[in-house]
Order: sequence, then structure tokens, then C-alpha cells
Amino acid sequence: MLKRIVKMTFRKEEVEVFKQIFANNWKLIRGFEGCSHVELLQDKNNPCVFFTYSIWKDEIAVENYRNSELFKRVWAGTKVLFDGKPEAWSLSVVLND
Repeated sequence: MLKRIVKMTFRKEEVEVFKQIFANNWKLIRGFEGCSHVELLQDKNNPCVFFTYSIWKDEIAVENYRNSELFKRVWAGTKVLFDGKPEAWSLSVVLND
């Protein structure tokens, strides 16, 4: 299992546009083969900062998604809204209760 966190900062005037893009596509992302969970989180102190938190079967599933038409379409509409370079982490669980 692979957990993935992506941090994105948007221009203030583009926040609602991004939220709509995500709302229109999150079920498709969640339904992508190898994905078992997707969340969108918004920073409480800076409403222009968002995180996606997703759980994937493995790195191959993430790569398959990143090479898909769905990702290319969503990313094309999202990246033009950024107010900073996105950051991404792929994580494995070390300790869990």
C-alpha cells in the first residue's frame, strides 16, 4: 500500500475554480484501478493551500494513473491555477495502530 500527499497552492482568485475541478473528478480518480481512497484537504490558516491525500495499491497504480488520460486532463486544468510549485510525497506506513 502506498499513501500519497500532494500539496498545491493556488492563486486566490482560482481557489473556487480548483474546487470545482476536483469536485467534478474525484469520483473518477477514486474509481481508478488501484486507488482506494481520495481526500481533498484545505489549510485552515491559508485557504489557498490544498492537499490531496490518496491511498494506492502500489507505485505501479500511481504511475498508471499519472499516465492516464484522466490525469492529463485534470492536471492540465489544475496546473494553470497554481501560485507556486506543487509538492508531492509517496509514503509507506511505518507504524499504525
